[in-house]
Amino acid sequence: MTNALWFLLVGGLLLARGLTASVLKRLPVTPAIIYLAVGLLVGPTMLNVFHFNPLKESALLEVLTEVAVLISLFSAGIKMPVPVSFARWRTPILLATVSMAVSVGLVAAFAWYVLGLPLGAGVLLGAILAPTDPVLATDVQIRHPGDRDQLRFNLTCEAGMNDGSAFPFVMLGMGLLGLHELGDSGLHWALVDVLWATLAGIAIGVVSGAALGHLGWKLRSVPNEHTLMDDFLGLGLIGVVYGLSLLVGGWGFLAVFFAAVALRQTELKLAGAAQASPSQAQPERIEAEAANACPEACPDEPPPTVSGGSLVFKEHLERLSELMLVLLIGGTLFLDSWSWRAVGMALFLFIVARPVSVLASMLLTRTSWPMRGMVGWFGVRGIGSLYYLMYAIQRGLPEDLAMELIQLTLIAVSLSILVHGTSVKPLMSRFWHYRKRLPR
Repeated sequence: MTNALWFLLVGGLLLARGLTASVLKRLPVTPAIIYLAVGLLVGPTMLNVFHFNPLKESALLEVLTEVAVLISLFSAGIKMPVPVSFARWRTPILLATVSMAVSVGLVAAFAWYVLGLPLGAGVLLGAILAPTDPVLATDVQIRHPGDRDQLRFNLTCEAGMNDGSAFPFVMLGMGLLGLHELGDSGLHWALVDVLWATLAGIAIGVVSGAALGHLGWKLRSVPNEHTLMDDFLGLGLIGVVYGLSLLVGGWGFLAVFFAAVALRQTELKLAGAAQASPSQAQPERIEAEAANACPEACPDEPPPTVSGGSLVFKEHLERLSELMLVLLIGGTLFLDSWSWRAVGMALFLFIVARPVSVLASMLLTRTSWPMRGMVGWFGVRGIGSLYYLMYAIQRGLPEDLAMELIQLTLIAVSLSILVHGTSVKPLMSRFWHYRKRLPR
């Protein structure tokens, strides 16, 4: 496909998406399904006017998916309800840790016993496919900062954390393949890749987000009334936090998510204190800004500043990255990509690994069974899985094994787009109807 045709295709999709936004909301499918269908149409599956080779373009695809995930994690973190409490965060923490580990183990066992892959490749595949995706799961995530729905909170918070909690298992799989140092009895892996990298990422994120929250609030407050560029501040925070995490060996995905959480928590606590003390009240401009950042009614929300002002821009970038990357996925697939091995792996992931891992993580919680069922089904796989795969390829994954994992991953992501995208609206509607019937 020439550059002219590529621009025509992407530009036409953007125009169609913008002009039919209200129509798409009423359709029983998600926009990602339409992007995938267009990719399959122009790709080698049908017309074959465009083909994207993820093995040859792994360096480019790693960067594209990395940026997309970072922006989506920041958006997810900003939407977290205030205040943070262990009682509310307990379920997503269990999902991002216990469910993650069980899911990796189940996928690795399937890959070892059924697909005949090496143990290291099975663990790596499990780490690639286990995390849920913050980019493609927007229909089941928190919609705005005032959204209090517990199901959407659990899925959003899990997706925000498990893109970081999957990394130790990625490194474990690569270590078993001889591509990463695990140390004697896995001691280096446990101390550095699990303990240090996790704690360092969270600490960098929390400190950086809180610091920017205090600084932005101070500059905007009377008598300063300093004008800030929230979009630049949000992007700058992502870059600084992610860069610092990489320098010290921390998990940058965790750092970015918790930086956004800390930024929002800090700003809203300061706003609450200012509203309680009229002498410290912020200018009316901040209140108008807060109203624009939360288009749906949320009168009990204190006015956000940097977090709220940058959210709309990040969501636009998120939608653009979704369109581009899903289109590329469709352009990679051939008809013979849909092998029984790939389809069987995806179905095992959706029907067995995800539900079992969710039930295992929620055994000791009081979560209702309908909630467990919904969380167990909506484990959307997507752009994060592609990033982990490209990350491994760029660090020496053998070509034959890389081709096998590419096929397995792309089919799992494509089927996730299809099955979760067609079931999200009817199932969510039924779930909300069920919730309304419960006694108050």
